[in-house]
Amino acid sequence: MTQSIYQQSNYQRLTEIVNHLIDNNHLYQENLDREEMIAVMKDTFNPVKVVDVNNISEEELKKRIKRILSLHLVSGMLNDFTPEQMRIFDESVRTS
Repeated sequence: MTQSIYQQSNYQRLTEIVNHLIDNNHLYQENLDREEMIAVMKDTFNPVKVVDVNNISEEELKKRIKRILSLHLVSGMLNDFTPEQMRIFDESVRTS
């Protein structure tokens, strides 16, 4: 029962952070599906996988979620590249 309460609390906390980050970033709003990202965060920070999720500070959790959202944003953009654009991107990443 206690784990269920913690899980609910964590899900609410994750949902609030995701909503806040998406609401305050037009790139996230335009390119990410809010419900999908909430589901990703709930899965990523599932207490079974991340046992100490309750011990992560609000700021640290926001930072981690923002990184994950950014990763999904960039990976979605790469899907739209033409083969030529992807080749140029790959070359630039290798030289950095």
